[in-house]
Amino acid sequence: MHITVAGKQVDTGDALKTHVRDGLGAIAKKYFDHALEANVTFRRDAKGRLGAFNCDINLKAGRNLFIRWEGEGPDAHRAFEMAAEHVAKRLRRYRRRVNDHARSLSEERADTAETAPEYVVSQADGEEQEADGVSSPAVDGEAAGVDGAGNGVIVAEQPAEIARLTLSEAVMRLDLAQMAALPFRNSGSGTINLVYRRSDGCIGWIDLPAR
Repeated sequence: MHITVAGKQVDTGDALKTHVRDGLGAIAKKYFDHALEANVTFRRDAKGRLGAFNCDINLKAGRNLFIRWEGEGPDAHRAFEMAAEHVAKRLRRYRRRVNDHARSLSEERADTAETAPEYVVSQADGEEQEADGVSSPAVDGEAAGVDGAGNGVIVAEQPAEIARLTLSEAVMRLDLAQMAALPFRNSGSGTINLVYRRSDGCIGWIDLPAR
């Protein structure tokens, strides 16, 4: 497994990188024999607390299977341990299903997933919204330029895979990756569905009718 360790105003020396690689290696060996890659990012606590560190783990366990979690600690080593502990707990919860996915991911046929264009749209003038000092792209039709007005600009485009899943599998992947929303092809009905995280913490499900 390829592991990248980076720091934002945090020194990631050899000792920390070894600690991260050993820790993630043990988790991957236990749950994913063919985990592909992991990106671990350290940063100072955004709330400005003295000596507090954050660690963000993004693990790609296989095709269409991602796990993400954050941890916090008084130093970088402890922050990583907290994040890794959360990842391990989540994986233990889903162990049987995750292992089934991990064994089958490399065996999936090309026709079990399809691709759709994914766009990143710039802010529309005068309609910027900010959260924690970071601008969020406008998502309404006018800002995206869907109506042809040209109020938004597509700044990136890439293919996104739409996997064929059951509802429970889709919810599991949404939860593991800590995603806001996940589109998928319902393996039972064959229609495009969407699971998403509601503001109250519950999971929502949109089942589009077949045309």
